[in-house]
Amino acid sequence: MDSYLSFSYVYDLFMDNVPYDTWAKNARNLLYDYGVKDGVVVDLGCGTGQMTKRLADAGFTMIGMDLSEDMLTIANEKRQPGDILYTLQDMREFELHGTVKSFVSFCDSLNYIPSEEDLLEVFQRVNHYLEKGGIFLFDMNTPYKYEELLKDNTFAETREEGSFIWENEYDPKTQNNIYDLTLYIQKDVLYQDGCEDFEQFFETHVQHCFTVEKVEELLKKAGLLFIECIDADTLETPTKHSERVYFIAKENQKQETEDE
Repeated sequence: MDSYLSFSYVYDLFMDNVPYDTWAKNARNLLYDYGVKDGVVVDLGCGTGQMTKRLADAGFTMIGMDLSEDMLTIANEKRQPGDILYTLQDMREFELHGTVKSFVSFCDSLNYIPSEEDLLEVFQRVNHYLEKGGIFLFDMNTPYKYEELLKDNTFAETREEGSFIWENEYDPKTQNNIYDLTLYIQKDVLYQDGCEDFEQFFETHVQHCFTVEKVEELLKKAGLLFIECIDADTLETPTKHSERVYFIAKENQKQETEDE
């Protein structure tokens, strides 16, 4: 089963412990710090639109982009008419009608990019569609999180509407992290038929671990100016125990071309 095909229906249920409000506030403040206070912002890997909606509420004109049609269906159900444009596209190959002020990506969406070559393609697309001096803000899980916290562990959670078993495996040679998910979802959640029985689903998700140094290298190779990397929780310099980090980069090729 494709990633997020069934999990999309209960994604928000199991992610209700994620501090989206804090993340959105941090994202807004970081964008403000780098001069992006309005205009069009594209959310890459937007999922069900949790962050997209909050940034729209903060005054940005949002475009949400994702490869999962199921996720976008749920995102569209939440939006008010005309407030967000959602588009079904692969972030390695996406096209826009013009340039935008900023790109953002959250919830380790870019860790789903499977290789350095693919991540470079994403960065090149971003650089192409950023306005002169535009900002690219995104988060990623750290090697520490994959190697020390997730590695070969099993996680489980049970709710009234469903439960999941998450068996994790990290391969340091390939730097791939594999999530095998077994989901038990109440049929009424899926079909709204009043049935209290549960349906079982299996999914496999694969994320790739990128070092800070490699991400910085690929950003520069794509023509972007790497600005900084900070801990996503403390907003300070990352430590060896940081689990998630923000990267901030800036479009600078258009600036150089116009100055020549």
